[in-house]
Amino acid sequence: MEDLVENLANGNVTAVKIVLASVIMALAVYQVVLMAVGWGKVKLPFLKGKPASFAHRAVGDTIVTITIVVAFMCLAYFGIEDGIEHARPGETDRATMHVVAAFALLAALAFKIVVVRWWHRLGKYLPVIGLTVFALFLATWLTSAGDYLLGG
Repeated sequence: MEDLVENLANGNVTAVKIVLASVIMALAVYQVVLMAVGWGKVKLPFLKGKPASFAHRAVGDTIVTITIVVAFMCLAYFGIEDGIEHARPGETDRATMHVVAAFALLAALAFKIVVVRWWHRLGKYLPVIGLTVFALFLATWLTSAGDYLLGG
């Protein structure tokens, strides 16, 4: 699997992950804005609630797809233990936080999808679930791509 990921990324696995994770993070910020409009918390003259909610769902499907690709790349190329063990000196805590945040993110994302598609009675909690998913995207990004890009 490691060779497949390296070939797909043309030998630039870390760079590809950083770009994809940053695209996901930008889309996640956009998602928060869309749902603020969708729930009527923010009023924009050029965007109404229903189209914002529809766009939120479509962009969310895209985010999930890209997130699965990045998660596959992380697990196939770095693994869990290898990723932590091969972290830069003194960075094992950050790598551990990244792994924990990433798995929590995947669980929260799956839970949100289940609530949206099947457990409609829990829909009243979607704002909290959505903000939790956003916070976990941010934590995952900050402990990986953000750490690299921001020079942490």
